[in-house]
Amino acid sequence: MMIEDKKVITLEYQVTDEKGEVIDTSEGQDPLVYMHGAQNIIPGLENALAGKSLNDTFDVTVEPKDAYGEYNEEMVQVVPRSAFEGVESVEPGMAFTAQTQGGPVQLVVTGVEGDDITVDPNHPLSGKTLGFTGKIIDIRDATEEEIEHGHAHGAGGHHH
Repeated sequence: MMIEDKKVITLEYQVTDEKGEVIDTSEGQDPLVYMHGAQNIIPGLENALAGKSLNDTFDVTVEPKDAYGEYNEEMVQVVPRSAFEGVESVEPGMAFTAQTQGGPVQLVVTGVEGDDITVDPNHPLSGKTLGFTGKIIDIRDATEEEIEHGHAHGAGGHHH
């Protein structure tokens, strides 16, 4: 069986940044389970895995445009401390979810100067070239319910 749309894939993986530093791994954790073709993982990795078979290994470099996008400096904003109502102390590195007209947005505080708080809604991996290595450890047909929901269910997948 080969990896193609509407297949549920289980893989062991390791992700490194441009410096070769490990930023994520399945080692010592559950493997990654996703439904291929449902945009559950970044496009560059999904495209590279298409056509692979059980027990195949992979070593893929994914450029920012096919991962988490380019870093957009224009998205960084300075907001008043009052935007953090109910938060006693706001410090650089803290992550928050902001409710916007377009829905929830994750952001990280990158600076605090008096009542001016600098926030960055860019994904932490935006602008980075990522290296993915690993092995395909299972391929199966997606169930009708998984296809309808657009993601894998059960062990290692999504749980309702």
